Amino acid sequence: MDQIAIKDLECYCHHGVLKEENVLGQKFLVSAILYCDTQKAGMTDDLSYSINYAEAAHVICDHMKENQYRLLETAAENLANLLLHRYPSLEQVDICIKKPWAPILLPLDTVSVSISRKWERVYIGAGSNMGDREAYIQGAFEGIRKDINCRKLQRASLYETEPYGYVEQERFINTVFTFETLYHPQELLDFLHGLEQEGNRVREIHWGPRTIDLDILFYGDAVIQEEHLIVPHREIPLREFVLEPLQEIAPFVRHPVNGKTVLQMYEELKKGEKSQ
Repeated sequence: MDQIAIKDLECYCHHGVLKEENVLGQKFLVSAILYCDTQKAGMTDDLSYSINYAEAAHVICDHMKENQYRLLETAAENLANLLLHRYPSLEQVDICIKKPWAPILLPLDTVSVSISRKWERVYIGAGSNMGDREAYIQGAFEGIRKDINCRKLQRASLYETEPYGYVEQERFINTVFTFETLYHPQELLDFLHGLEQEGNRVREIHWGPRTIDLDILFYGDAVIQEEHLIVPHREIPLREFVLEPLQEIAPFVRHPVNGKTVLQMYEELKKGEKSQ
């Protein structure tokens, strides 16, 4: 990915844990690496296809001067968030904030905090088999679309499928959402659980009936093994109701563990079903 770099932008601000820092202020040096596709701007000589680094520098400096944070970590986090929301073509940003006059009573050059934040492509399985199934699916879709930390939302077709696991229930409607998000994996899980609660989801029977079910299938190339979060979803290769809509919108996305594309897994599952 192409990069636009702003290095050691000098800002006089009032951040710090000590009262004197908040009152007197001090110098901070801010660097930002902006990741975006600059090819079209380079081919056309048109700035509108890139990011105006002069404007971005003023946005950074104004934010540093107009706000007051105790921690460099908080300043960096808020700067990254501001820039990622402000510039639609920005895919990722690296922020480094240096504090050359840090009051630690020892000789030093600077102390600094560096972070990297990006829009991450995710794939979410969605299903419903209670009430107005399509309305519940659409409600979850709209909830994602309206959230400022999600963008570039798409949805596969709706597929009616037989229930999986606990079979004494109505047929499901299933689909897959894909979008870019700034949520970290656990934050994304919490966000999806919030949408389920808005859709009156009740967790009573494992694999039982539900108004809306939202599962993280892929989170970029991440492999996560935690008590309440496993990504990629462990049963992707086994579920036709996941692979069918997934191969419609992301046939060549590769599973980060088994190395197979979605299309390969779908074709293998269908072949296995026919041989049974």
